Amino acid sequence: MPRPDKTSDKSPSKDNKPQANKFLSDIKTLRERVRSHIDEGAVTPNYGADRERVIKLLNEALATEIVCVLRYKRHYFMAQGIASDAVKAEFLEHAGEEQEHADEIAERICQLGGEPNLDPDGMTSRSHSEYVEGDSLRDMIREDLIAERIAIESYREMINFVGDGDSTTRRMLEQILAVEEEHAEDMNSLLQGMPN
Repeated sequence: MPRPDKTSDKSPSKDNKPQANKFLSDIKTLRERVRSHIDEGAVTPNYGADRERVIKLLNEALATEIVCVLRYKRHYFMAQGIASDAVKAEFLEHAGEEQEHADEIAERICQLGGEPNLDPDGMTSRSHSEYVEGDSLRDMIREDLIAERIAIESYREMINFVGDGDSTTRRMLEQILAVEEEHAEDMNSLLQGMPN
């Protein structure tokens, strides 16, 4: 019995030549549509998400990242005790990564035609996570773990909201989420190793 050819999933045409996938828009229509909206920058007419809502969510994420940078930096400078050197290094590394996230988010807001809200007034009210100082090294680690868990939940919700309407923003959020999950695991491991 002959085996089916699994190398091609394209249906043959009448003359037995494979049909290429048809482009969704004819080239002339695509060019005209894009030219008529040139002032929109990176946002083309087939952008599928609620752009204003995405910008608002990204500004909340930006505030969250900035608050996390500030909290981690404070914890870095305030950490003391016999176990503090390794913990301080982790705080500093996380602060740098949170700053990278803030920069990525601000850039994406601009690409979407929005403005990054960096006004310090209201930063903590826009942030999903809180700025909690912590009284001891254990408290600092615990508060950072709580903040990371909040960030994980909020990024998952944002990813679900954006869906397929804005694949660029979704991919960025998914990459940030992966790092936030690593941060949470780091903080959890440190917390488990701390004496009560």
